[in-house]
Amino acid sequence: MTRLLDQPIATIAERYRDGSLRVADVVEEAIERHDGDGSALDAYRDWNPQHARAQAKVADSYRDVGAPLRPLFGLPISIKDLYGVHGFRTYAGSAKPLPEKWETEGPIVSRLREQVGIVMGKTHTVEFAFGGIGTNPHHPVPRNPWDATAHRVPGGSSAGAGVSLCEGSAMIALGSDTGGSVRIPASVTGNVGLKTGAGRWPLTGIVPLSPTLDTPGPLTRSVADAAYAFAAFDPKWGDTAAFDAWLPRLEVADLHIGYGDPFYWENCSPGIAEGVEAAIGELKNGGARFSDHAMPETAEAYDLFRQGIRIAPDLYAFLSTELSDHMETLDPNVGTRMGPAGEVTAADFSNCVTRLNALGAAVAARMRDVDIFITPTIPITPPTVEEVATGEGYRKHNFMILRNTGMVNYLNLCAITMPVALDHAGMPVGLHLVARLGQEERLLAVALACERHLGTGAERIGRPPIGPTPA
Repeated sequence: MTRLLDQPIATIAERYRDGSLRVADVVEEAIERHDGDGSALDAYRDWNPQHARAQAKVADSYRDVGAPLRPLFGLPISIKDLYGVHGFRTYAGSAKPLPEKWETEGPIVSRLREQVGIVMGKTHTVEFAFGGIGTNPHHPVPRNPWDATAHRVPGGSSAGAGVSLCEGSAMIALGSDTGGSVRIPASVTGNVGLKTGAGRWPLTGIVPLSPTLDTPGPLTRSVADAAYAFAAFDPKWGDTAAFDAWLPRLEVADLHIGYGDPFYWENCSPGIAEGVEAAIGELKNGGARFSDHAMPETAEAYDLFRQGIRIAPDLYAFLSTELSDHMETLDPNVGTRMGPAGEVTAADFSNCVTRLNALGAAVAARMRDVDIFITPTIPITPPTVEEVATGEGYRKHNFMILRNTGMVNYLNLCAITMPVALDHAGMPVGLHLVARLGQEERLLAVALACERHLGTGAERIGRPPIGPTPA
């Protein structure tokens, strides 16, 4: 098999433009990758190769008549099962489909359609996106392809998104991030995940968890691919050429990076802190300037996170008013949190939001003199399904897997994760680059400089042992 899908997105797009590649060939390889070894990974709730082939046929006809090609043209894209997509039911991880109104496509999917991107299917999600582990009793739990022996979790809540990239059935995976749900599955599957700032991308057409914290975003295999996807989907840009012309080409020696707050480094699984520190050492050797940046606000934000005052009441309000018939069939890991959420007073919720806004403003002020702040993305090795089978095991691991990423949402920041190492269990380790709200472009410029210096994930950590491997 020719390995079309191992190429960067920009290369595929250029080959479409010069006529040396047809969409049907790319889509057929994506289908072969999923239907071969990838089928054991269970990335998708709704996998529809016939629909993908039909889209490819239309796309090739579109190109053959000389129509202009937009950035997402012909790219295989998986979509988290929170997004409304025409022709696909929306379950949002629940036991039964949601009402038809949740199948309506919003601006993000509409942009994909306008650019003639290829929808490969809808990937699994934690029920109503409320969890960072990736398990769901209503549907198969996608298998993390980095462990050939044990069934390790894929990260949540965009549970199938990173797995779809690993198996090669998609080049971009659309997810959503309320407390880490793009970056967690990206990190633990050795991919890149971009958390846009709140309000940057529209939420219409996406089942909500917490509307003021929810952020759509892409998972990709490299930072270069993430920058391409950001430019193609972003309402400000919508065009990769304009974005590339604007984007400054930074070198590592141009960067001033903050790090060192002990909160993000405590209780890391073996090999995680060491892997991130090694990458930091390489950036230092490349000339990057580092300074210690304590963020005492983070610990207080985490205490509020653990109290369950901020997100759970939003989900409770949505379910009780929009989908009350789904309450009785909720995953116990979701349902047990709905009772206490319904008892949160308006005063407690308002005070929590007010305090988090103040903490976020203080953190943003501390970050003004650095380009980014670096932490490990996920402090723990992704657990096995058996380790999170009990309520106690789930809660313990869920708090830890969300610890570093969730603070970015709570403090109103944006961030990207990129793979830099393997931990002692052989699982991917993510480098977490955090920037102030509204600084996505600068964040991507910094991350691209880091990737050029450190190498892509495929170059640094190789490929997972399960699923397609290079011929």
